[in-house]
Amino acid sequence: MSTPRPSVQQIDALLPQTQCGQCGFQGCRPYAQALADGTTAINRCPPGGSDGIARLGRLLGVAPLPLDPSCGREQPRQLASIVEADCIGCTKCIQACPVDAIIGTSKAMHTVISDQCTGCELCLPACPVDCIVLTPMPTEQLDQAHADQARLHYQRHQQRLSALTAERQLELAARKSEVSTAGLSPVQAALARRRQREQGPPST
Repeated sequence: MSTPRPSVQQIDALLPQTQCGQCGFQGCRPYAQALADGTTAINRCPPGGSDGIARLGRLLGVAPLPLDPSCGREQPRQLASIVEADCIGCTKCIQACPVDAIIGTSKAMHTVISDQCTGCELCLPACPVDCIVLTPMPTEQLDQAHADQARLHYQRHQQRLSALTAERQLELAARKSEVSTAGLSPVQAALARRRQREQGPPST
């Protein structure tokens, strides 16, 4: 009897939850899914490093491999912070953060919630004035509890983006409805809007 293949959840639990995308996937969970499907290699996670590769190898029953250099290099995790005096409030770092660890509003100073930062470094190239600096991540932020919290923050971030996308689709559908009912009688326009409501927002 063959041993059952590890689940996506088991694999995801071994990943650092930086959500950095260096593996070539949009987050740790998609990478875990590809590993569960057997469509990618275990050596594509620089934040996990050689220890992470070894853990994945033991779980999946495959021999460890050197870190794939095309994904980056293994190095200590870094914590982002914003030089607030230089921040122009463009919000680009907020949009880039996969765990909503940066707060602020347009044309106002931003700041990093340090204990939520995963060290993904995605905010660095997004900042047009280079006002984000990196410092060594505290050891206590490298434990499993923080990884689990980062996973939850990422899931909430994805849910928020999905909700915003659905809202935009409804707004676009409403605008199209206004255009398509122009010139119709009140009864015809009401019937057209009813048909569109029944059809729902356009699929993506």
